[in-house]
Formats: sequence, C-alpha cells, structure tokens
Amino acid sequence: MSPDLLMIGSFLLALLLGMPVAIALGLGGLVGIVAGLPPAMLGTFGTNTYNSVAKYPLIAIPLFILTGLIFERAGVAAALVRFAQSIIGPRHGGLTVVAVLVCLIMGGMSGSGPADAAAVAMVMLPSMQKAGYPKPFSASLIAASSSTAILIPPSIALILYSIVVPGVDLRALFAAGIFPGILAGVSLLAPALYFAKKYRWEDPEAVERPPFWPSLKAALPALFAPVIILGGLRSGLFTPTEAAVVAVAYGVLVGCVLYRNLSLRNLWGLMTDAAVTSGVVMFIIALAGIFAWAGTTLGTFQHLADALLSLSENGWVLLGLVMILVLIAGMLLDAISIYLILIPIVLPLMNHFGWNPIWFGILLAMNIAIGQFTPPVAVNLMVTTRIANIRLEHTIGWALVFVAAMLVSLVLVMLVPGIALWLPEKLGYVVGPW
Repeated sequence: MSPDLLMIGSFLLALLLGMPVAIALGLGGLVGIVAGLPPAMLGTFGTNTYNSVAKYPLIAIPLFILTGLIFERAGVAAALVRFAQSIIGPRHGGLTVVAVLVCLIMGGMSGSGPADAAAVAMVMLPSMQKAGYPKPFSASLIAASSSTAILIPPSIALILYSIVVPGVDLRALFAAGIFPGILAGVSLLAPALYFAKKYRWEDPEAVERPPFWPSLKAALPALFAPVIILGGLRSGLFTPTEAAVVAVAYGVLVGCVLYRNLSLRNLWGLMTDAAVTSGVVMFIIALAGIFAWAGTTLGTFQHLADALLSLSENGWVLLGLVMILVLIAGMLLDAISIYLILIPIVLPLMNHFGWNPIWFGILLAMNIAIGQFTPPVAVNLMVTTRIANIRLEHTIGWALVFVAAMLVSLVLVMLVPGIALWLPEKLGYVVGPW
C-alpha cells in the first residue's frame, strides 16, 4: 500500500475509532513518515509541532476566546436583546429579528459560534417560549444565527485561514466577512418571519416594548466593542493580534466597571476556561503540523488535488465538489480541524483555477458555518438544545429549513464575488483579482 493511502487511511480509521481529532492527525502524519520517509525524519516530530504553534498571529486566538467568555458572562447579551426589542417593537416575528440581530452583534465580539449560541440562548429562549415559539424552532434559529460568528470579525477561523494560506491579509479577510455575514443573517430571517406570521407566534399586544433611550444607554458599552476592534484595525492603530489584547482589556472594563457583573475572582475562572479551550485548539494545530508536513513532503496533498482535477477541468464543477466536501466535513468536525485538514488539499486547486483567496476563504467559512448547526454533530445546536432542555433530533426539521436558507446566501456569494470583495477593496486592502 502506498504511503499516501496509509497516511490518509490511518487518519480516517483513528477518527472512526473515536480518537480526538488532534491525536488522529498526529497519528496519520506519523504513519506517513514511517511508511514513506527515512527513519531519521522522525526527528522532525518535535520541531514541526513547535513550528506549527510558534507563530505570532496565533496569539490572537486565545485572547479572542477569552474576550468571548468575558462578554458572555458580563451580561452583554441581555443588554443587546433589550435594545433590539426597543427598536423592533412588538410584532409577529419580532423576537426572531432580535435573536438574529443580537447574534450578529455578538459575533463582532467573540468570533465563536458556540459562545454566542450559549449567551443568546440563555436570554432569548425564555422570552421566545413565553411568546409562543416552539422550543425546537427557537433553538434552531439561535444556533443558525450564532454560526455567523465565523464570518463576522473577529473570527477565529479566519485568523487561522490567514495563517495557513500564504499572502492573505487578515484585515481584508475580516472586511470581506461582514457583508456575507449580514447576508447569511438576512437569509435566516426570511423563513423565520414567514413561519412566525403563518402560525401567529408572538401576539404584538402581549409583548412589552422596552424604552428606547434607557435601552440604548445600557447597550452602548456592548455596541462599542465591534467599533473599537474594527475601527482600530482600519485606522492602523493596532494589528489584528494587538486588537485581541485591546478587546480583552475593553471586555474587562465593560464587565467589571460598567456592567459590574464580573469580579476579579470571576476573571480568574474565565482565564482558566479560556486556557483550557485554547489548549485544545493549540494542541490540534500543533499535531496538524505533523500531518501537514508529512502530507506535503510525501506529495499526498498534491496527489489528492490531482485526483480532484482529473474529475473535471471545469472550475465551477470542482468548486461545487469542494463546497459539498466542506459541508460534509462541517457536519462532523470543528472549523479549525477542517481548515487544517482540507486547506493543503484545496490550495493547489485554488492556484490552478485562479480563485481569489479572500473570496474562497469566505466561501469556506460560510460552508463551515452551515455545518455548525447541521446534524449529526451540530455543535451550536447541541448548545442551544441543552439550554432549551430538548433532544437534538426534535430540531432536525427546523434546522434543515435554516440550512436551505443559508445555502442560498452561500450560492449568491459564489456567483457574485463582489459581495465579499467590494468592502475590502474600498478600504484599500489587497484582495487580488476578482
């Protein structure tokens, strides 16, 4: 059996046996080295794991994870929900608009879908249940809406993409994710509002409208978070990695001083949680470095890319196949693992067909976002169903409705690259050819 097949086969077998993704990646890379390279190459194991994580931009990942936890526990979601309700007012489907809008704003603080799903579900689910929305519908909508966090900057997945793909400007990626993220949110609202009006959920006369000005005042600290992060990046005041430090400092200010829902003891616990989550992420990245090095040295990734190219020379056909592959992977794996496993394979295709790397990165992110609320794994849906105290299989019908809606937005961005590329180009970032 060829080293390529042994490497890929051992990785897939490890996943099927239930091994963690990080261990499966490291084992696959190790098998590839033993099968196809001189024994002395085993000495690169330690060097490659270190080199995979010893990258300055990766510092932003644990810091943005900490930022998301701080804003989640600071009570930001409750303030944003009240402010959104004061704008939307009482109407059929009003709470669905509030849920999507708050998820989009929260995505501009944490970059993590599961964190946003937890924060918004804790606040929105009781209100939506009281207004007559079925729990499976509400849990599915919040899970789908919070998946836009992977598109709205600062996105942890886009940070990793900018590191894995050479020459990609993270600021351009952040800017490129804004309009597709908003489009994804709007696409979710279409079926949500339709069903809310069809089934007469949320009686306008029974819903209280919070006063606007007090709600705005309470929400202002939260609303300023995305402005500070994106404004600082645009002005050149700080780099994306420095933006993560600023975001943590601002989150502490909001949680401890302005909202006063956090104490120094709470912060210690949050830092512990962030360290554990970051450790898992970095462990995956470290062992994925072995897999990537072995696959590149053996030529495995190029061989897989050549096999895909042999299926068709039509770029649109292969782009569709890649999107299907990523969607299936998104149902089973987390975003970080998908980027680390699939990018080395699809990178030769991107270069062969001249796909814009910024646009392609956003397409991958949108596809992975859909996977975050698509069973069987559906990490966001797992979070919201646990909070709603319902079984995940009860949400499958509603989840598939929202999957179809977001697929429409994905196809639009595929057909009209300007949806993603117009803003970074106008901001003066290098985006390459359309």
